[in-house]
Amino acid sequence: MKSLWNDDDARAVGTDPVALRTYTSRLLGQAPDLVLHGGGNTSVKATVDDFFGDSVEVLYVKGSGWDLATIEPAGFSPVRMDTLLRMADLDALTDTDMVREQRAALLNPYAPNPSVEAILHALIPFRYVDHTHTDAVVTVTNVPDGEARVRALYGDRVLYIPYVMPGFVLAREVRRLTRDIDWSRYEGMVLLNHGLFTWSDDAREAYERMIRLVTMAEEHLKSEGAWEAPAKAAAAVEAPPLALARIRRAVSHAANHAVVARFSGSAEAAGFASRADVADLATRGPVTPDHVIRTKRTPVIFEAGGEADPVAAVSAYTEAYRAYFAEHTTGNLTCLEPSPRWGVWKDLGLVSFGASAKAADQIADIARHTARCFQWGEALGGWTPLPAADIFEMEYWELEQAKLGKPTAGPPLQGKVALVTGAAGGIGRAIADKLRKDGAAVCVFDVSDAVLSFGGKADTLALVADATDSAAVQAAVEACVQRFGGLDILVSNAGNFPPSEALDAIDDDSWQRCIDLNLSSHMKVLRAATPYLALGIDPAVVVVASKNVPAPGPGAAAYSSAKAALTQLSRVAALELAPKGVRVNMLHPDKVFDTGLWSDEKIRLRAAHYGLEVERYKRSNLLGVEVLSADVAALAAAMAGPVFRTTTGSQVPVDGGNDRVI
Repeated sequence: MKSLWNDDDARAVGTDPVALRTYTSRLLGQAPDLVLHGGGNTSVKATVDDFFGDSVEVLYVKGSGWDLATIEPAGFSPVRMDTLLRMADLDALTDTDMVREQRAALLNPYAPNPSVEAILHALIPFRYVDHTHTDAVVTVTNVPDGEARVRALYGDRVLYIPYVMPGFVLAREVRRLTRDIDWSRYEGMVLLNHGLFTWSDDAREAYERMIRLVTMAEEHLKSEGAWEAPAKAAAAVEAPPLALARIRRAVSHAANHAVVARFSGSAEAAGFASRADVADLATRGPVTPDHVIRTKRTPVIFEAGGEADPVAAVSAYTEAYRAYFAEHTTGNLTCLEPSPRWGVWKDLGLVSFGASAKAADQIADIARHTARCFQWGEALGGWTPLPAADIFEMEYWELEQAKLGKPTAGPPLQGKVALVTGAAGGIGRAIADKLRKDGAAVCVFDVSDAVLSFGGKADTLALVADATDSAAVQAAVEACVQRFGGLDILVSNAGNFPPSEALDAIDDDSWQRCIDLNLSSHMKVLRAATPYLALGIDPAVVVVASKNVPAPGPGAAAYSSAKAALTQLSRVAALELAPKGVRVNMLHPDKVFDTGLWSDEKIRLRAAHYGLEVERYKRSNLLGVEVLSADVAALAAAMAGPVFRTTTGSQVPVDGGNDRVI
């Protein structure tokens, strides 16, 4: 573990304690071996003036919902120290009451809820306090002789606290054990099976104490031959895409909502999944109870290959989870949703599941570190995490249970996976943006490399591919499944509007190019996507056709014929795919001018052709409205969602009303 402290960066931050606290917190957050996705917490004590100008001792502690890797000064909640210290002396305090009283003690009522460890931070009589869930230290304590090992490692440099439930109970226990100690004798505190605290009146020293103590634990793992224990496969592997889609479908059905599935077949993930003892090792319990809120206590185990039935594995997992709940519940708890959050796919790798790509990625990060810690601990003497009862207590913490009473509706397409063709711009890009805004993970492809500007986020995948090329289409569909686990929504949009040509002027090549793109490409996309849509969650296809289907115009024989045939193809698809549960509906847009197909000059010329001013031409429909790509996108997203749950084979105009169509 290396210190990331930089003198120039620190000088630029200045001497403000909260600014320095932010700087070193981010240094901790940049090291995934220390904290992952909201884990850990930090604080700084300061004297400030309140609203009335009175001097107040304040603890600025990481607020709920903030991540150390990206925290800003606003992410630290200012809590009155006197309130925290008075709470520390109470004999009993529910965590719900603790959260309420901490919030009442905030100097800023708009600040986030203070960390549940705020009282503990207040008890430590140093200005800067750092707390992490470091992989190395927690691993050393998760073996049969873990406490003896960590005591031999650190000696009198740190305090040792047996595992206690986080929150007030932990703060009260630390208060009891440290009433008469000289805190200045110690560099930090090991919470067995939980994590590590360090402190100092100097921000750099508190941070670098953390780095030094973690490094000592890492060196212990190396000296004991455990550091190199995590198995690695000869090469990374990819998941069989249809088998991955079946796994995602099984988990989605168990969860009663769509999930994104992230597969990792890295050499390290595949190596772990190939261990002969992986089913036993992976299901003993998590690295730290703090992970259980995201990962549950254990993963699901999927058998090797693509033929094993994932439904049986997921069903067995949910039954075992309900039995775990029944064994440990006090009788007044609500059972959480029992589907798995991650899985080990034997011989292949790891799979994580989340309501969004971001959530699945966060679980994947924890799973990756978890697999490494499992193997370190096994090599060190046998992975021996906390008993299931302790993990259950954390998972069913009253603060977590309280959240169940406040259900919030997610976006309508949350957890769904969508593929949009012809998405470099115009209608396709607008649809892709709308689907993503509505919660879907979105894969887009286009022959233009302008499509790549859509990618770069956890929930997006952008590919350059030619929709008329069967191999390229198949590869794009499979890449989407590899990235997000399956496919629920297909928006077949690729197309163009060729220059006007009279029938006696059309040459064979231009006719064929139009047919290839505006008709045949859609067949190729449907053909490639159908096996995955059949495994999707409430799957839907939206085909972007044209007003020219019901109302063709002169000079567009190839385009109108292709779009009419596309509509017929879509109607057949609606008939064939209905038994698979796949809906197929069509859109017929007209005069959507805010796309790359229409330049200002082209609009001006068309308006002049009809003897209209440009603005009048743009609104030359029955409703007198301008049709925008966002209007088409909104209807496409509705067709892909629950509003059209019982509709298939429909053709809907998006044209402001056209008397020839009506």
